[in-house]
Amino acid sequence: MTMRFIRHAIPLLIPLFLLSAGCTTTGSSYEAPEPVVIDDRPARDEVPAVTQAESAAEPEVPLAVTEMEPPVRPSDKLPEVVVQARKPERHEVISDHVDEARELLRSVELEYVFTGKGKKEVLRGRPVAFALWSELKQSWIIAHIEIPRPPIKWKPGKLLPFINRTPGIQAQHIKGTGAERLMFAFSKDGEQLKVYGRKFPVFDNALIAKKQWRAVVATAKPIVYLPFTEDTLDPQFVSGGKEFLLSTARKAIEELRLANAPSLAYPGELLADVVPPEVISTLAVIEQTDDRDFIENPQEAVEEVLSHYGLKREEAFRYSVSTAAALGPMQFTNKRNNGTYAMVVRRCPLAKLDPYFERGATDLLNAMKAAICLFDLDLSNMSDAITDAYHNNKQVLGIFPVASYNGGAKNVAKLYNVMKKMKVTLAELSRPRAVTPQEKVTCPCLWKETNASVVPVTIPKYNNENRGYIQKYQSILSVFD
Repeated sequence: MTMRFIRHAIPLLIPLFLLSAGCTTTGSSYEAPEPVVIDDRPARDEVPAVTQAESAAEPEVPLAVTEMEPPVRPSDKLPEVVVQARKPERHEVISDHVDEARELLRSVELEYVFTGKGKKEVLRGRPVAFALWSELKQSWIIAHIEIPRPPIKWKPGKLLPFINRTPGIQAQHIKGTGAERLMFAFSKDGEQLKVYGRKFPVFDNALIAKKQWRAVVATAKPIVYLPFTEDTLDPQFVSGGKEFLLSTARKAIEELRLANAPSLAYPGELLADVVPPEVISTLAVIEQTDDRDFIENPQEAVEEVLSHYGLKREEAFRYSVSTAAALGPMQFTNKRNNGTYAMVVRRCPLAKLDPYFERGATDLLNAMKAAICLFDLDLSNMSDAITDAYHNNKQVLGIFPVASYNGGAKNVAKLYNVMKKMKVTLAELSRPRAVTPQEKVTCPCLWKETNASVVPVTIPKYNNENRGYIQKYQSILSVFD
């Protein structure tokens, strides 16, 4: 099945494709970053204007995350039944190969290389192992690659220096440099091999800072985790990712409802009624959608994220860490262990959020509940005009808590002031409509409802990152309609 066929086989994102086809998106270019060490995070008003997808070098994943047991993925497979001559579907083949690769890699030893002697001895690089499948030979191959350590700053189009330690295998770096996003393509004897698994070591930053290289290797925690690859993209995983996110969001909302947790933004109402599941699901996709990829091809960028959620489910993006130390699928931060996440835990006691940051931020269900709490806290600090408008039109006015989630209260005030300059009122805000290829629409933009139609109005520059974030929110939201 060709990739082109797969793309056209996915009707799920047609509204998104139509919306984006006539848009000329402006703003800065973005990168897929590497996971960062999580010991502190800037407060949201202090977060640098660099998103997870913008950073050029992915930092170290916290050892605390790797030492936790990965979430137990519920089996999607029915009890085995003997069916005569039934050919497994593509997504079933992929799932089986991913499971086989995981088991195969568990016993693979990573080989570390030291250079120098005595006090000048250093760890040369970071070894990574890949499980590759040959369709021609119907067999597995393990490829060993050594990438630079510490992670170097890398941008698409530039070469990443690496050492290929498996003779007979040709390797090509595709993207990323760290635990969540590092990916290579491999071939042998002219055959393109399929990547179904990867083993990546995570180091202790404290030992690295002390240059205790032998101890760094002795305490390294290898994780078997497969980032998104073209080999694992399938329409079943894309649609499955959508349903998985929605079901998890609904479960988060139901748990908050059963806890009778109150809303601070809307006294007398429940926290469970503040954020629709479609909005919180959209946020889970936004936080993991590469900004550069979204600018170039929004449909493909979103499909990548949804496909990864569909394949990996609870495990998806648990090793995602930004240069601002934002962790997990919802990209929470916790500056000096007393930042945003700790504040949400403290201010939403009835939500019973996991107080342990690394564990709570990497558990999707818990992180979604925390995100709902944060939305409510942010809304409680906004003007009555915005909170009233949001209450009556949560999906469209979701741009305000989304702006705050991305960069704090300052971005809400800036967005509201910009809207006044654009002569767009809260009541006039609308969902985007589909545009034809002949229309010239400059985005990021807001959509204004008039007597005649719904028209786009370009957002003036005030914060390029936040403008792009709003654009992604409006586009991706249509996926969950």
